[in-house]
Amino acid sequence: MYYLNEVNSISETRLALPSIGSNAFPKPHGTDWAWRPNLWRSPLPSAGMSSVQSRSKLGSELTLFHDCERSELGLRQLRNHREADLAPFGLRMDVFAFDGSFLSLVLDMPHAAVDGLRKTHLIRMSTIVEMERPLEIFARLNIKHGPNTEQIVRELPLHDDEIMVEFDLAYSNLNEKRIERAWVDLIFENPQMSQVILRDLTFSRRMRAEF
Repeated sequence: MYYLNEVNSISETRLALPSIGSNAFPKPHGTDWAWRPNLWRSPLPSAGMSSVQSRSKLGSELTLFHDCERSELGLRQLRNHREADLAPFGLRMDVFAFDGSFLSLVLDMPHAAVDGLRKTHLIRMSTIVEMERPLEIFARLNIKHGPNTEQIVRELPLHDDEIMVEFDLAYSNLNEKRIERAWVDLIFENPQMSQVILRDLTFSRRMRAEF
């Protein structure tokens, strides 16, 4: 009976976890595109790496960039277990000694993100962040159009209950007819001796309200 109860307990716990592959998350009214990157949806062939060198990829969409002479950085995909989590997986980054001047995670966005993209669009990025100690994180949206790249930077409001930023393309110099691709940089300021867990990361797109 003890073993049966233990099996039932384990089974119920697994059933309560966010479903692998889930792309479910709250989306603003009028959303015409939404996306949770694969790292937060599905298990990766390799769950993590240590002493990560610059330009190393974790999965097919995420790349780490830094200029450290000696890397004391680690990346690992985690299974989310909290009741509040909608994403099946999270990403943990461990930083020990850091002798560089920059650290960023670059996320390549799918073609659907820019298919039909207009200057009247708002792009929202939402995340759930856990940190060992306070630090600043910036998100930079990059959209390549012809020979130019439009960049919009937002600081993540890490003290808010909902960590969300919006990129308003109406104030950009975007050439709608020449859009090729888009990517997002997550930039970490003074990351030494810290651990950051991104429990979720989602994007959505909608038309801005007209006044």
